[in-house]
Amino acid sequence: MKQPFERVVVVHGPTVLRVCRAVVGPVDADDAWSETFLAALRAYPDLPADANVEAWLVTIAHRKAIDVVRRAARHAVPVADVPDRVLPPQGRDLDLWAAIAALPTKQRQVVAYHHLGGLPYDDVAALVGGTAAAARRAGSDGVATLRRTYPTIDQEQS
Repeated sequence: MKQPFERVVVVHGPTVLRVCRAVVGPVDADDAWSETFLAALRAYPDLPADANVEAWLVTIAHRKAIDVVRRAARHAVPVADVPDRVLPPQGRDLDLWAAIAALPTKQRQVVAYHHLGGLPYDDVAALVGGTAAAARRAGSDGVATLRRTYPTIDQEQS
């Protein structure tokens, strides 16, 4: 027997929000989260009782996050003054979102879906394309980059 949809939101909402934040950033994550659960609510009655609800929701979140990114890319962003050139950021940026956003797309998606969303690599590969081994490698490379960006306290003291 399937759980009531309200319970699905309570149980899986935080995971879906983490995935949305990792894929689209903190500003647009709430929109992607809302769109995910609106679409899920419409489709939930047809979902088989034995379905992996978390994987299903992360798949929907993946698609909605891509929609949010595409929609944002179509809108111009007004600025008061256009800079002559882009200046590199000064110093080390300690914001984790910036570090995740700087990862190549596939690495960022795998880190989000596997490490934040908790999906197995087979499911991640189905979402991003390729094999489970390729997803595992992309995730490993992404985590290695994040570890270099955020060394542990022991590494900083040596």
